[in-house]
This record gives sequence, C-alpha cells and structure tokens, in this order.
Amino acid sequence: MIERLHTGQRMSKIVKHNGTVYLCGQVGNADDSVAEQTAECLRRVDTLLAEAGSSRAQILQAIVWVADMSDFAEMNAVWDAWVPEGHAPARACGEAKLARPELKVEVIITAAYD
Repeated sequence: MIERLHTGQRMSKIVKHNGTVYLCGQVGNADDSVAEQTAECLRRVDTLLAEAGSSRAQILQAIVWVADMSDFAEMNAVWDAWVPEGHAPARACGEAKLARPELKVEVIITAAYD
C-alpha cells in the first residue's frame, strides 16, 4: 500500500511505501544564509520524518543540492552537527539551480520507518 501525506496537484510532502518514507525536497527561508537555510531544511526534515514515524537515525539516503559549491563547507558544518553519530546515510551533494535564485540549499531524504 502507498500512503501519501500533504498531497497537492504537483507533489506529496511524504510518501510511505513498504517500510520506506520518501520526502519531497526541503528548502529554508529565502534570503537567509547558507547555514540558516540548511538548519531550516533539516528542521523541516525532522518534522516530516516524525510525522511519518521515522527519524534522522533511520535516514537511508540524502541528496543535497547547493546553488553554489563554494557554500559546501558552510552547509556541511550544519549537516555534520545534525546527523547522529554512527547513523550517516548514503549521501550525494551537487550544485544545481534551485527553484528560486534566493534559495541556496535543498535536501531530499529517503528513510526507513517502523
């Protein structure tokens, strides 16, 4: 069975299937710093994971997009403090144009749930 939460015409914020939860891309508040946007993305991830019955310790894969790779270290400083020790997911990070020019970071998460 597939369960979709917070579904609109274009996407669902959460999709659950067969013990796996998929989150849509999360962004921070426009015009904030890279660190602030990253922290906000991860707060939103925490909220959605909790709603789905999961947590950051159950993340399987993360895809992180940054608008400019020169911001990689700043984003990673926030990321590294957020990931629970011993629970680092498989992760990819790349540079991409995001939906709006003032956005600097987008995080996409796949996790297990109970």
